[in-house]
Amino acid sequence: MTCNFIPGQKPKMPKLKVFVLAVLALPLLLSPAAAEDAEATLSIKDHKFEPAELVVPAGKRIKLTVKNLDPTPEEFESHELRREKVIPGGAEAVIFIGPLKPGTYKFFGEFHEATAQGRVVAK
Repeated sequence: MTCNFIPGQKPKMPKLKVFVLAVLALPLLLSPAAAEDAEATLSIKDHKFEPAELVVPAGKRIKLTVKNLDPTPEEFESHELRREKVIPGGAEAVIFIGPLKPGTYKFFGEFHEATAQGRVVAK
């Protein structure tokens, strides 16, 4: 593919080349935001969340990994965090939350609500 150059005009770049350059530049634009994410991990064991209280930094997006150590599925659900995700038994899932204002945000396991309770505390 060649660019045609006409004296007195700016050279035009083919649309495909512009698209390829944009795709290649995308990771450079996204990587600073991803580098600022905080990470946290929750486990589900015996139909309970461990830890039951998860302290995270306020004002940052959180990459929350939820590991289900039970053989049965559980659903991580939080009305306050506006998140719900079913995690099959023996599997894990990543849930992004935040950035959060300082405070306490409750979550629970939809399938074992009597025992699967917890909270995220943003400080």
